[in-house]
Amino acid sequence: MTPFDVIVPAGGAARRLGGVDKPGLTVGETTLLDRVLTACAGARTAVVVGPARPTTRTGVRWTRERPPGGGPVAAVAAGLAEVTAEAVLLFAADLPFLDERTVRRLAAALAGADRETEAVVMVDAGGRDQPLAAAYRTAALRTALAALGEPAGLPLRRLTGGLRTLRLADTDDVTYDCDTWEDLERARERERA
Repeated sequence: MTPFDVIVPAGGAARRLGGVDKPGLTVGETTLLDRVLTACAGARTAVVVGPARPTTRTGVRWTRERPPGGGPVAAVAAGLAEVTAEAVLLFAADLPFLDERTVRRLAAALAGADRETEAVVMVDAGGRDQPLAAAYRTAALRTALAALGEPAGLPLRRLTGGLRTLRLADTDDVTYDCDTWEDLERARERERA
């Protein structure tokens, strides 16, 4: 498989969770962040954008978006400064069911796509693109980022929406994320089941 790097934005405010450290919350015995990093074991470089936290993965590169809390595009900008592979996978830090098979599937789909394809994005059961569960050509992301100007406060779709994209159905609901306490409890119930 073509080498890839991974960026995990993990510096959000978690407003719907009352400002707790969302990546540090657990499902089962494992933090949300460690679940994502474990799924990305095949990444050459793993960059987490946010405050440094204990993780079970060694060799994680930590960086911060400017300004801290500056949003997902600012996080991608900070992460891109740390990666060198031609492909970069981008995953939210709150995906408790992301697995290594899905990571490999995204990386392989991008590697096998024609050179015109700039992104491979998971699509959830509701038909929504999940740009924080996707693989991108690093050069295409850098070009799109340069065209935006100041990244702080911009929505991620401003960065990724214009890329030539291949979509993959999320048949295993691995893009399920934990934005609320109810989401977290449902994830814990699903894990127990």
